[in-house]
Amino acid sequence: MKYTQVFLGLGSNVGDREFYLRTAIEHLQSDADVHVENQSAVIETEPFGDIEQRAFLNQVIQVATDCEPEQLLTKCLVIEQSQGRIRKEKWGPRTLDIDILFFESLQVNVQNLTIPHPEVHKRDFMLLPLLEIAPTFVHPTLRQSIDEMLGAL
Repeated sequence: MKYTQVFLGLGSNVGDREFYLRTAIEHLQSDADVHVENQSAVIETEPFGDIEQRAFLNQVIQVATDCEPEQLLTKCLVIEQSQGRIRKEKWGPRTLDIDILFFESLQVNVQNLTIPHPEVHKRDFMLLPLLEIAPTFVHPTLRQSIDEMLGAL
């Protein structure tokens, strides 16, 4: 069985933010198709966009999975919903956000899923944790390392 290396971005800015990040990792670890292999430190970041809201806690985790991208997305959405995630407005407050940042070097562009994450190279709250756990990873379309993308911000 071939396992694919995937980087997931986690974020929370509602309620017990640490609890939501920890719970997301526990849910993923308890899934037979997903193996959590590495996780960055948790960082606090300012929210993105124009909505007045609390600061986020963000983290990136590296998982190995035999799921297809759409299967993994479904698992992530179920975990978000189990933790009270409500999608009201873009960049709005949330109990839990789980984004697929990279799925090895795979490129996906379907209705509800774009991989690599289309904003990863513009967001320090994704790049700083990635730098900690995967500094040499190269963006499959931009052909830049995490360090190079951070330097370009």
